[in-house]
Amino acid sequence: MNVKKDLSDHETPRTTLIVTVFAMIVTFVLWASLAPMAYEIGRVYRLSVTEKSILVAIPVLLGSLMRIPVGVITDLYGGRKVFTLLLLFLIIPTVGIGLAQSFTMLLFWAFLIGMAGTSFAIAITYVSKFYSQEKQGLILGIVGIGNAGTAVSNFTLPTVANHFGISITFWLMSTVTGITAILFWTNTKEMPLLQQKKFILQSFSVMKYKDTWALSNFYFVTFGSFVAFGVYLPSLLQDLFHLSTVDAGLRAAGFIILATAARPLGGYFSDRYHAGKVLHIAFLMIIFSSILLTFCTKNFILFSIGSLTIALFVGIGNGAVFKLVAQLFPNDTGAVTGIVGAVGGIGGFFPPILMGMIKEMTGNYSLGFLLLAIYTLVNVAINHRQYLMKLSNQNNILDY
Repeated sequence: MNVKKDLSDHETPRTTLIVTVFAMIVTFVLWASLAPMAYEIGRVYRLSVTEKSILVAIPVLLGSLMRIPVGVITDLYGGRKVFTLLLLFLIIPTVGIGLAQSFTMLLFWAFLIGMAGTSFAIAITYVSKFYSQEKQGLILGIVGIGNAGTAVSNFTLPTVANHFGISITFWLMSTVTGITAILFWTNTKEMPLLQQKKFILQSFSVMKYKDTWALSNFYFVTFGSFVAFGVYLPSLLQDLFHLSTVDAGLRAAGFIILATAARPLGGYFSDRYHAGKVLHIAFLMIIFSSILLTFCTKNFILFSIGSLTIALFVGIGNGAVFKLVAQLFPNDTGAVTGIVGAVGGIGGFFPPILMGMIKEMTGNYSLGFLLLAIYTLVNVAINHRQYLMKLSNQNNILDY
């Protein structure tokens, strides 16, 4: 691959990694900002339960879907430029939502805040270009630590809002975002770019490869479970075991932290033992834990063990998926990252809706956990056929 290099010293990759992870944490705090403040926002603006649900869902859905074009644009023009422009853009809706006086305006600004979720596609594409294939599993796992911004949001924003109010909370976030944009631009260099740029529609040609959709299915399970449990676990714990709001929120944050911390571990093991093997083990453990949850919705200890085991292995699975993305699509990392990330993000908000419907129809949540086990079993079969059977040609899994 012919590239135009813009690297001046050996510290560039390390500095790029650190600054990018920090910037991604900031954007994920923004992306998840409405959920932990939903109760207070609903009280101030007198919103119904449905209105609060819509308000929380809009940024997540937009942030997931827009990962596709943003990933392609990052491939074409470079992560330093695109990430900096994203951070600068996010200042506008973050200031705007603090000035909103109606539900309509809240929705408008929340919709634009959803762009914060696209930072994942930018970060993966950007950092991957500074490291060799042998290190990308671990490195991209470390990039995924940026997901911890969701936990930071849960820990900090409700307290800040209680002390200073909703508007000032968003304006403080806009200030942090602006400072982050300056830090990012002044402390990073542009990634190596392809000399021959593609048109955006040509970049979407990756959709014709079955590996794109196999990886999307895998991420629907791993990242989808991460997001779904992170969002829905507080409600589950309160409903099943009558925990307080604060206690349930802290336990859900623990799930997020464990899954995020496990992501680099999944990348590291994928570097050493092949991502297909790592995913196989992760999927089997998710199946085991889902079955455990199916039959232990009244036992707090076993339910906690099952939930934390899922957290560990969806985190490991997340790291393994993006080792495969970088390995299989080195020239189209942004496009594939956008597609896979979008499917994973959507996967995080389909299960909570389904769980609510199942609870209303059956009176419990057991069927929902069983469906997770069944869908994961399907992905075990896909992984076995698509990757484990090709290990004899490990250095060139896919010819396309």
